[in-house]
Amino acid sequence: MSRAWEEAGAFEAGRPERREAEPFTIVIPPPNVTGSLHMGHALNNTLQDVLCRFERMRGRDVLWQPGTDHAGIATQMVVERQLAERQEPGRRDMGRARFLERVWQWKAESGGVIVNQLKRLGASCDWSRERFTMDEGLSRAVAKVFVELHRAGLIYKDKRLVNWDPKLLTAISDLEVKQVEVKGSLWHLRYPIEGKAFDPSDSSTFIVVATTRPETMLGDTAVAVHPDNEKLEHLIGSNVVLPLVGRIIPIVGDDYADPEKGTGAVKITPAHDFNDFEVGKRHHLAQISVLDREGRLMLSGNEDFLRDLPEGALMLADAFDGMDRFAARKAIVARLEESGFLDKIEPYAHMVPHGDRSNAVIEPYLTDQWYVDAKELARPAMAAVRSGETTFVPKNWEKTYFEWMENIQPWCISRQLWWGHQIPAWYGPDGKVFVAETEAEAIGHALGYYVEQGVITAEQGAEMARDPAKRDGFITRDEDVLDTWFSSALWPFSTLGWPDKTPELNRYYPTNVLVTGFDIIFFWVARMMMMGIHFMQQAPFSTVYIHALVRDEKGAKMSKSKGNVIDPLHLVDKYGADALRFTLAAMAVQGRDIKLSPQRVEGYRNFATKLWNACRFAEMNECVLPPDFDATAAKETLNRWIVHETARATCEVTEAIESSRFNDAAGALYRFVWNVYCDWYLELAKPVISGEDGPAKSETRAMVAWARDEILKLLHPFMPFITEELWAVTSARTQLLTLTEWPNKADLTRKRRTLIAAADPFSGSEPVTDLLEPYFRDDAAEAEIGWVVDLVTAIRSVRAEMNIPPATLAPLVLAGASDESRARAQRWSDVIKRMARLADISFADKAPAGAVQLLIRGEIIALPLKGIVDVGAQRTRLGKEIAKADADINRVDFKLADQNFVANAPEDIVEDEKEKREAAAARKAKFVEALERLKAAE
Repeated sequence: MSRAWEEAGAFEAGRPERREAEPFTIVIPPPNVTGSLHMGHALNNTLQDVLCRFERMRGRDVLWQPGTDHAGIATQMVVERQLAERQEPGRRDMGRARFLERVWQWKAESGGVIVNQLKRLGASCDWSRERFTMDEGLSRAVAKVFVELHRAGLIYKDKRLVNWDPKLLTAISDLEVKQVEVKGSLWHLRYPIEGKAFDPSDSSTFIVVATTRPETMLGDTAVAVHPDNEKLEHLIGSNVVLPLVGRIIPIVGDDYADPEKGTGAVKITPAHDFNDFEVGKRHHLAQISVLDREGRLMLSGNEDFLRDLPEGALMLADAFDGMDRFAARKAIVARLEESGFLDKIEPYAHMVPHGDRSNAVIEPYLTDQWYVDAKELARPAMAAVRSGETTFVPKNWEKTYFEWMENIQPWCISRQLWWGHQIPAWYGPDGKVFVAETEAEAIGHALGYYVEQGVITAEQGAEMARDPAKRDGFITRDEDVLDTWFSSALWPFSTLGWPDKTPELNRYYPTNVLVTGFDIIFFWVARMMMMGIHFMQQAPFSTVYIHALVRDEKGAKMSKSKGNVIDPLHLVDKYGADALRFTLAAMAVQGRDIKLSPQRVEGYRNFATKLWNACRFAEMNECVLPPDFDATAAKETLNRWIVHETARATCEVTEAIESSRFNDAAGALYRFVWNVYCDWYLELAKPVISGEDGPAKSETRAMVAWARDEILKLLHPFMPFITEELWAVTSARTQLLTLTEWPNKADLTRKRRTLIAAADPFSGSEPVTDLLEPYFRDDAAEAEIGWVVDLVTAIRSVRAEMNIPPATLAPLVLAGASDESRARAQRWSDVIKRMARLADISFADKAPAGAVQLLIRGEIIALPLKGIVDVGAQRTRLGKEIAKADADINRVDFKLADQNFVANAPEDIVEDEKEKREAAAARKAKFVEALERLKAAE
C-alpha cells in the first residue's frame, strides 16, 4: 500500500482540496542518519502516525515534517571505522576537506536506511519535504541563529569544565555519558598541616581526605570541611601541605563536604571535578589542570602546576609527566605509600562516567568552549508552560521540566569534531574573534577593524578585499563544530524555511503536538522552546506528549549486554507492521512503561486475522454497501443496535485520541471489532443472512458492509496496511481510505469531552443527546440486543466456572420476568439456546430451589444445575482456587512489607510484584463470586 499512498500524494501537506482547511502539524524527532529502527522509534512514530492519520481523515491539512539528524559524533565514528576496515588513510591523514567529502558520500549511500524502515512501519510523513540538519537551508538558519545570539550576548566563549572524551578528543553532552558502576577503591590520604612536623603516627599533624581519584591530587588547590563538622571545624582557615608536591593550600569551610561521608574532609580539584569547580568558584581557588586532552599527566611546562613549587616537586613533574592517568594513579599511590601519606585503602563501588560511543572513562576537563546563556533563554520558555501556551501530557512532566530549567547551566555548544556545522567564527592575527554568517562578511569585519586599529592601512585593506591571494591566511575559521542539539533546537521552524518568511512557515508554525521520550525533555524539548520563542515569538508546539519506555516482558530495560533487545523489524517481518503498531498503541498507558512480549504482538496479529476473516465472511455472503445507504434509517432492531454500538465506539475512539489516551482508543476498537461486531453482530446476523430473501436480509447484508467500512475507518490510524488493503478489495472505490472522512466528522469540544468523561452517555439514564451530536443512538435497540448479549454472556460465564461441558445442555428459567423480557426471550429463543447451550427456556414466578441465580439488567434468571453439576466437588475446587490466590496475595504482601526490598529492588521488579497481587486479587474475587452462587443454589 505504501506505493499507492505515495503515487497519490496522500501524505502531502497543502493538497489542493485542503488549502482552506485547518492545519495540523507535527515535526518528527529527527532520527540519527546513522540509525536503525529500534523499539523507541517504533513507539514514538506509531503514536505520531495515529495522530496524523486521524486528523487527516478529519479533513485537516496535515503536515508531518520528516527528516534526519546529522549526528556529529556517531556519523564521524562510522566513517572513521569504515576507513580503518578498508585500510585507507585515517581522518587526520586525509585532511578535513577530503574527509568531509567521504562523509557526504557515505550519507548518500547509506544514510537513508532508517527512512525506509519508517516507511515500512507505515509512517505517513510528507516525504516530499524531507529535511536534513546539514542541508543548505538548515545550515543557513544555524549560522544566522549563532550570529544573532552572539550579537545579543547570549553566545560567548568561556573556560569551564566539560565532559571530555579522551578517546574521541571532544567535549560531549550529558546525554552521551553513561554511568557505569565500577568496583574500585577509596584511598584515604594524609595531608600534613602546615607548621606541624608531619608524623604518620600522630593524627594531630595531618588531616585525612578520601578520594577515588588520587591521580588528580597533583592539581588540588584546597581541602574542604563542612562548617558544622565538630571534629574538624577547628582546622578551617589553616593550611595543608599538598603531599609529593609541596604546594600550600587552604582548608575551607563548605557545605559540599559531607560530615557523614568518608573522612568528613574532601580534596578540592577545581580543574578535574564538576562539584569541585563550583567550590572553587565560591572560594576563589586556582584551577590547575594536570591532564592533557588524551588523559595523560601534563606537568612539565605546565605553568599553572609549576608556579611556586619547591625544587623537589620539579623532579616529580619529570617522573610522572606524560604518564597515562590510570598508570599514574598506581605510581602516585605507590609514591604516597612510600612517603607515609597513604592512610588506608577501602574497596568502594561507585558510578564512573563513560562515553556511550567510545566507552572511554569521561574526564571533567577545563577548556575553552563556546556557550549559550541558557538561563536567560529559559525564562520565557518556562513562562510559556506556566501560562498554558504549551502543556505537557502527562502533566507531571511539567515539574521535571521546571526543575531542569530553574537549575540550568550554560550550554556548551562546541565540539572538537569535523562533521557538523562549523562554528561561524574567525580569528584575526591577534586572536580577535569575528562572528559572521559567511566568510566574506567576516573578512569585511576584520579588514575594517584592523584598518581602524591602524594594524593595516586603508589601501592595504582595500587591496586585500579585492585580491583573495593577498588576504590568504589573514583570518582563520574556528575548527570546532556545533553540538548536534543546536541545529535540532531549530527544527520546528528551520524545516519550514526560516529565516526566509515562507508560506509554509506562516501556515504550519507553531506546530500542534510534539511526541517524544522523557529522556530528551531537557536536551531537545527545552531547547526548542528556548529557540522557538526567541526567534519566532511563539512556543513551537501547544502540546508535548511524553511517552514512556519500552521494556522487555519482565519489565527490564532493553540492552545489548542483557541480550533482551527486541528488534521491531523482526516483529514486523514475523507478525506485520499493523500488529506491532496496535500492540504499542494498546500498551501506551500515560505515564507507564510498556512491558513488551512477542506473544502480545502475535495476539494482535490474530486480531488482524479476525478482521480479515470477518470481511471475507461479508464478501462470501454478498454483503455490499448500496449507494446512498442510510444506516440510521434501518428498520431491524439488530441493525439499529449495531449502528448504536458503532456510534459508541466512534465516540470513545475519537475522544481517546483527542486526549492522547492511545491505549483507551485501541482498547475500545478491540472490544468493538472482536466482541461487538464479530462475536455478536455477525453471529446474530447469520440466521438472517442465510434465511429467505426479503427486506430484512437485504438490510442486514448492507448493514454488515456498512459497519465493516466504519471499522476500517476507525482502525486505519492504528492498522493502516490491512485496513487500506481491505478497503480496496471489498468494494470498487475511487478514493484511498487514508483520505476518506472520519466517521461523522467527529470533533468533540472540550466541554463534551469533560461531560463524557464524567458520565456514560449510553447508560440509558438521563438523556444526554446533546453530547452525542452528530452521533446516532437507539436506546430501545440497545436494550433489546444488549439484554440478549448480557444473558448469553452470563450463562457462558457460569458454565465456564462450573466446568460444564459444551455438549451438556442446561435449562434456563426466567423468574418473575417482565412482559418485555418474556417477549425478548421468545423472539430470540433459538439464538439464545444455540449460543448459550440451553435445553429450553421457561418462565416461573420465582427461581426453583437449587438453581444458580443471576441478575440480568435488574431481573433474575436461574440455571437449575441439579444433576448437571457436582456441587460438592465444585465447592472443593473453588475453595482450593481461593486458597491458592490467597497464598499468592500473601507472598506479595510479605515482599512489599519489606522496606529494604521496596527501597533497593529495581522499580520494574516492585511494579511487577504489585501487578501479580492485582491479578491474584482479581482471580480470588472471581472464584469467591462463583462460590457464593453455589451456596445460594443449595
